[in-house]
Amino acid sequence: MKRGDVAEFFRRLAEDNPHPETELEYSNPYTLLVAVALSAQATDAGVNKATRRLFAEVDTPDRMVALGEAGLKDHIKTIGLFNTKAKNVIGLSERLIAEHDGQVPEDRDALEALPGVGRKTANVVLNTAFGHETFAVDTHIFRVANRTGLARGKTVLAVEKGLERVVPQPFRLHAHHWLILHGRYTCKARRPECWRCVVADLCAFSPKSAPPKDRGVKESRS
Repeated sequence: MKRGDVAEFFRRLAEDNPHPETELEYSNPYTLLVAVALSAQATDAGVNKATRRLFAEVDTPDRMVALGEAGLKDHIKTIGLFNTKAKNVIGLSERLIAEHDGQVPEDRDALEALPGVGRKTANVVLNTAFGHETFAVDTHIFRVANRTGLARGKTVLAVEKGLERVVPQPFRLHAHHWLILHGRYTCKARRPECWRCVVADLCAFSPKSAPPKDRGVKESRS
């Protein structure tokens, strides 16, 4: 995709959604970190359903450690891999208390040193909690970046580095949210909804999909 097309690509996404936000529910950097850690191989809606009651009771590392692994499992048992995730959340909470005075560090290496926290989770926290211009590449962004020709790559890291190179200002801060939401609701995995896509003419994907004959152009958010 040409540089001018990249700028136009994000200009249109920004016009369509001026204030993109994560769909995970959180109240502070700590609950954001926990929510993102729980969201691996799970939907945001599923995580939110499990964490609403949890975060009403637990919003600091100290309270999480006091809740304990068994208590946490009871809250998140509807989320996939909840046993491993509960162990990691208790572990990262203990590490935050021991090494960071109970605060979420604004540092990639420190975040990635926490149990269960990888590069994507660190990128989300740095971007959403601290305003860093990071690109948290999940399955949606990986698909959209490759399918559109925005930043092709065979690995998540390659796509992330590609986005770092091509995304211009003033779009860098919110770029990964625009791409996630675009992939979740328009550029879907099984059938991209090209007929209603605001950047279809800039996209390398071919052939473009047509609206289902039995549904017309009515949007289905799923």
